[in-house]
Order: sequence, then C-alpha cells, then structure tokens
Amino acid sequence: MILGTVTGVLAVLLVTTAVAGGRKAAKEAKEEQKKIEAEKKAEEKAKKAEAAKKAQDAVITISAAGDCTLGTDESFDYESGFTGKYDAVQDPSYFFRNVKPVFEADDLTIVNMEGTLTQEETRADKLYAFKADPEYAKILTEGDVEAVNLANNHTYDYGEKSYTDTIAALDAEGVLSFGNDRTALVEIKGTKVGLVGTYELRDHMGCEQEMKDNIASLKEQGAKVIIATFHWGEERENIPNETQVALAHSAIDNGADLVLGHHPHVLQGIEEYKGKNIVYSLGNFCFGGNSAPSDMDTMIFQQTFTIEDGELQKDNVTNIIPCKISSAYAEGYNNYQPTPMEGAEGEAIFARIKEYSQAVGTDLDVTGMGVGKAGIQEKQTTDTKAAEENITEGQAVNTAEKKAEKDTKKSKSDKKKEKDSSSKDE
Repeated sequence: MILGTVTGVLAVLLVTTAVAGGRKAAKEAKEEQKKIEAEKKAEEKAKKAEAAKKAQDAVITISAAGDCTLGTDESFDYESGFTGKYDAVQDPSYFFRNVKPVFEADDLTIVNMEGTLTQEETRADKLYAFKADPEYAKILTEGDVEAVNLANNHTYDYGEKSYTDTIAALDAEGVLSFGNDRTALVEIKGTKVGLVGTYELRDHMGCEQEMKDNIASLKEQGAKVIIATFHWGEERENIPNETQVALAHSAIDNGADLVLGHHPHVLQGIEEYKGKNIVYSLGNFCFGGNSAPSDMDTMIFQQTFTIEDGELQKDNVTNIIPCKISSAYAEGYNNYQPTPMEGAEGEAIFARIKEYSQAVGTDLDVTGMGVGKAGIQEKQTTDTKAAEENITEGQAVNTAEKKAEKDTKKSKSDKKKEKDSSSKDE
C-alpha cells in the first residue's frame, strides 16, 4: 500500500516536470520568434532608411536656352518665316532636332516662350505680335523641352485669351509653364525644383517684391533648388545694366540657386555671385522673330546640382555649349534649327561669352575638357566635380533639306527690307 502511494507520487512528479519542460520550450520558442521578428523589422527599417537617404541624394542637370518664338508676326514674309517652315517640313521634331540629344540627356530643359499659341484674332496694338496655332506646342515636346517661362512682353500679344490659350496648349502637351504670379514646382529624382519667372521691363525694380514672394512661397513648399528667370535688360546690348545686376543679386540673396536672363536677343556674360551663377542673357534660340538676324550666336547653359541628405551642395558644375540659332547660318538666313557648334565656330562663341563674363567680374575656365565645357574659375574649389562629357555634335542638315531651304531662301533685297523683330517694351 505504501509502495503504491510512492509510485503514484513519482508519476505525478514526472508528469509535472514534463509539463513544466514543455512550457519552458514553448516560451523559449516564442521568445525566439519574437527575436526573429524584431530582427526582421529592424532590417526592414534599415532598408527604408537607406531608401529614404537615397531619395534625398540626387544629381540633377538642368539645361537653359534663350528666346523661342514658335510663330510669326502677321507682317512677316510667309515663305521665309517660321510658319512657312513649319508648313513646309510638316514635322514638329525638325526645329529642335540638332539639340535634342543634349536635352534628352538632362533632367530639365527650360526656355523662354516668347509669343502665343492661339487662334485668337484680336491683335494687340503694338509693333510686333507673335502667334502660332496651339498645335505648335508639340515642337517643345518633340524637342524634349519640359518647361517654359511666360513672363515677357509677348505673353498677351493677342489679349488675355491668347495667354490662357497658350497655357492650355502647353498643358495639353505636358509642358510646364510659369511666370509672373504663376510659379512651378517639379519633383526630379525625389528633389523639388522651383521655377520663378519675373518680367522686369514694365516695373523695373518694382518687380523685386513679387520675385521675393515667389521664391519664399516655393521654399515653403519644399523646393531645394530654385531657378529664377528674368525678362530684362536692353536689346542688342552685351553688357547687363544696373537693374539686371541688382535684381540678380537680390534673387540669390533671397534664395535663388541659379538666375537666367533673356530679352536682349544677344548673349551676355555669366557672373558668379556668392557661389551661384547668373546668366544675364541666353540670346535667341528657336527664334521665329527674325528670318535673317545679323547675330546668330547663342548657347545652351547647363548646371548640375548635387543633393546630399536632402540638401543642396555647392559644387557648381557648369557646362556651356556654344550654338548657332540656325543650321543654315553660313548661308546667312534663319532656318529655325538651333545647332551646337564645335571647332573654330564654337571657340569664337565661347570667346565672346568669356569676354562678356569678364565684364561682370567672372573668369570662365575651360579646364581641359574641350570647348563648351566651362567652369567658374574665380571661386572654383578643389573638390569641384568635373562636368561630364555630354556635348553632342550638331547633326548636319542633309543635302535634300539644304536644297529645300535654299529654294525658300529670301533674296538679299528682301532681307534688307525686313525689319528686326526684336520688340520693345509695349
């Protein structure tokens, strides 16, 4: 009887021990599972943090070109004018064909859109008024131009409706437009880039507050890079006036990272101010305002911005691509096809830009990278990255196309009669 009791107790102890052991194993397994899940969450968090960091790191290249009038004035000769060329080639890709490889390789291309895209018939009472059919907006998308400034003296050439028609035509093609009280904000590689357009010719320094307010608004919206464009200065003058300099410096003092200028219809110099660049005038580009201008030199200005940990770095990598506004420049007329220049032609254009830049206190330095690869010599630091070799040789106009252009070429006497369409402030 006593033996039976002891045996029973032993059995109970064995069962209890087994249960306790099972609970311990289950607890350990649960803890191990929690550990595995915690490690997995930590790994996922680390991956997200790394992805977020990468999203804050970016290298953004922006190209800028000058005045683009994708149309004509009603008084101009049809055959030699922009509209005549558009109808003759029946191909919106024709106009930017020679510079498209450059624009395709960048992250954002900006030009000054000088004219209207409208079917409105009520013309403003002014010397020159430019317009084209809204379908001409395709020229920009075919040329890989993503953004246009509309703050200029040809925005309302056919009234308020022509302005809204132009915006609608650009919107339909996915082209950003900005200017005056309309800013633009575009996200590139996770970085917000803000665009401001200011019309100086009407109010002169009176436009400064609008510019300041627009820059402040873009900063509040999270813009890490702000590009300020101005329609300013004096026509056919290669040196900026005091108002241009004052406004440009003010823009940078108030947060702009790059200043671009247009309206003089000729090239002006590049100034470095507080480590940032001011391109006082980009000249003409795809310009339907004149079929035979005496000065066909122009350029594409490029700047590469480096973003690290969400902040803009001061590396100041720049690239200047000398161009002519016409691939038929040697024949003396405008075929509205801007083309990069190399060799002697490119060197001559770059020499002009260098001379005009020295006039505003900045030396451009070709750092062994070939004509068109310019750095800012005056304040360049040793850790400045070399600009990437991306200049694209202009495509030659084929023989048939040249023949067609010569057939439509104006006679010398006609050219002399044609007025320069570079308009005044009206």
